[in-house]
Amino acid sequence: MEHCFMEKLQTQPLWVIVLFALGCLSVLKSFLAILKGVYVCFLRPGKNLKKYGSWALVTAPTDGIGKGFAFELARKGLNLVLVGRNPDKLKDVSDAIQSKYGKTQIKAVVVDFAGDLSEGVLKIREAIEGLDVGVLINNVGVSYPYARFFHEVDEELLKNLIKVNVEGTTRVTQAVLPGMLKRKKGAIVNIGSGAAIVIPSDPLYAVYAASKAYIDQFSRCLYVEYKNRGIDVQCQVPLYVATKMASIRRSSFLVPSSDGYARAAMRWIGYEPRCTPYWPHVLIWGLACQLPESAIDAWRLGFNLKIRKRGQLKDSRKQE
Repeated sequence: MEHCFMEKLQTQPLWVIVLFALGCLSVLKSFLAILKGVYVCFLRPGKNLKKYGSWALVTAPTDGIGKGFAFELARKGLNLVLVGRNPDKLKDVSDAIQSKYGKTQIKAVVVDFAGDLSEGVLKIREAIEGLDVGVLINNVGVSYPYARFFHEVDEELLKNLIKVNVEGTTRVTQAVLPGMLKRKKGAIVNIGSGAAIVIPSDPLYAVYAASKAYIDQFSRCLYVEYKNRGIDVQCQVPLYVATKMASIRRSSFLVPSSDGYARAAMRWIGYEPRCTPYWPHVLIWGLACQLPESAIDAWRLGFNLKIRKRGQLKDSRKQE
């Protein structure tokens, strides 16, 4: 049968043979892509993060994804520099980590990323002096209280979105990077968002999405700049995670808890320059790529308009 098939193929016009070969290559490429996806999502081992250094710095570690990262890093045996604005919450999370992982050394640094960043970065530089900070998790970020049109974004919110999401991540990276360069090793993880990468647009969250697009491009450029100097830079792109910032209380198969996301995320540190660690999010991303952008834009606008309406109703009740 194989011989007959080859004979028939040889009698076909050249263009048919070329199309057949291209089709086989396309199928093979898709098959290999699936195999690679299965490997990296389920079989590839995470790196030994202690090889980067014995300390990790996490921004915004008192809630959500940042808190999940702090516990996971402590579980891996790293000491922690925790940077947040609320000293009471920093103490609570530090005590909780040390009660679970008693050998973990923790330094807490109080920094309000919406306040005096120059003073805050100076505090961070002083706190990490002499420490081999090998892992940096830039998790700090703010979003809208709820969806709104760009002209409805007030000056304070606009300032905080840019200052915290863009300047905060940039300046913390600039403070930690020299030590990594000196030691010729390090891993930097910047938390991006599916709002900037996975979907073509996120109407009614324009400034937030744009700030996360900056994080993605910033990370990619640093990845290229420093990959030959022992420093792995990565932008992680989560979709919805059950956190206060996302206003989602319950986790599900498609919406992991912050702890569930952090567990998945740890296995990806040090690999690709951009990744979506929670594998069901990869499926959603793949589906989104197959749909027309106009359809996703229309769905996203309608979805966010409903969020805006609920937020306005809640505001009006508070005023009453």
